[in-house]
Amino acid sequence: MEKVVCVTGGSGAIGSWLVHLLLDRGYTVHATVQNLNDEAETKHLQALHGASTRLRLFQIDLLLYDTILSAVRGCAGVFHLASPCTVDKIHDPQKEVLDPAIKGTQNVLMAAKEAGVRRVVITSSISSIHPSPNWPGDVAKTEECWTDIEYCKQKGLWYPLSKTLAEKAAWDFAKENDLDVVVVNPGTVMGPVISPRLNASMIMLLRLLQGCAETYEDFFIGSVHFKDVALAHILVYENKSATGRHMCLEAISHYGDFVAKVAELYPEYNVPKIPRDTQPGLLRAKDGGKKLTDLGLRFFPMEKIIKDAVEDLKSKGLLS
Repeated sequence: MEKVVCVTGGSGAIGSWLVHLLLDRGYTVHATVQNLNDEAETKHLQALHGASTRLRLFQIDLLLYDTILSAVRGCAGVFHLASPCTVDKIHDPQKEVLDPAIKGTQNVLMAAKEAGVRRVVITSSISSIHPSPNWPGDVAKTEECWTDIEYCKQKGLWYPLSKTLAEKAAWDFAKENDLDVVVVNPGTVMGPVISPRLNASMIMLLRLLQGCAETYEDFFIGSVHFKDVALAHILVYENKSATGRHMCLEAISHYGDFVAKVAELYPEYNVPKIPRDTQPGLLRAKDGGKKLTDLGLRFFPMEKIIKDAVEDLKSKGLLS
């Protein structure tokens, strides 16, 4: 049982990388999907090395507790990644984003508790740390910083609101039920995509290369490679000394820094010029992911993240 774990959202961009690395390390994985009949969710997972003997797929609905419990039973650990993240227009924030994120997290934790799971790793986000306009501008953001809930409500920032409230709900549940929970807070995640569907961050990069001049001031404080995020999850799961939140990003930086690096590396594309200081009050820092580097993770630099991501978009025929 020690090497049996559940990965919710296993077919997603981060989830697929995590399933891949867990299988490589000899784990048996219960990966959850939304639809077992959708090959876009299943085929790439079934093709992974080790999948034929050590991967089981489960169809779950985050709002249906029994479906989650069936996937979690028999597992020593749970990695909870499943949560709505969309670049499309949101019509009903409560139904489309907030309920699945918050109630889904609570359901996963209840199932983990009932099933006797030893440790749960929650995939939160930098979006539960930023935007935080009241954080001192002369202090680099750390795991002590939380996104401003009222600011998100006022500006209709439903994704940061959902990640913040879901993470807070997780910590409340862990405290009340004596459940061992640790959290990973990834930045903007990019690189080679194993799954056939791009995540929101890769779509953001694609739009940038196509000339989109948005600044994403409420959604960006640094980039990180898919592989590093997956490794971070495994590190905090396997290291019992890992506690609390773990910012997971190559460095704290502005979206303008990222855009400038993309333009430098790929001058042939129509990358717009935008201001370098796109996140007012955000202090840059090279060691934003210090808790993870202390555990042994060595982050890929921004240049590697961008190159791997752009080459992947090219290989998929999305860029010429």
